[in-house]
Amino acid sequence: MSGWKDDDLARVGSAEEIRIASLRTDGTQSKPVTVWVARHDDALYVRSVGGRDAAWFRGTRPTHRGRIWAAGIEFDVEFVDVDDHLGDELDASYRAKYGRYPARIVNSVLSPAARSATIRLVPS
Repeated sequence: MSGWKDDDLARVGSAEEIRIASLRTDGTQSKPVTVWVARHDDALYVRSVGGRDAAWFRGTRPTHRGRIWAAGIEFDVEFVDVDDHLGDELDASYRAKYGRYPARIVNSVLSPAARSATIRLVPS
């Protein structure tokens, strides 16, 4: 079970972009960044185009907690690391949702670096 209510899963999953911020160990929140979100089954995923070295991704490491904003709603979330067993399925989800964009843009979330920095968003 994903923990998402069906309506929230649909709203966030269909949002063009979401804003995401991590929670620091001192309880403050990082500056939000905008990312694409992909829905696969009953879960939501984000990837870091800059891979595991991107500042926003590194910010998720200490607490694995943060906040997202999408479709006029916001949620506290847990960031759950995902191994590559869903890589091909998530690639297909990103292509289906964002395929209208030029390939060079879509491919930025399909690269090995982005795949290695895949996070499942779980409401907390």
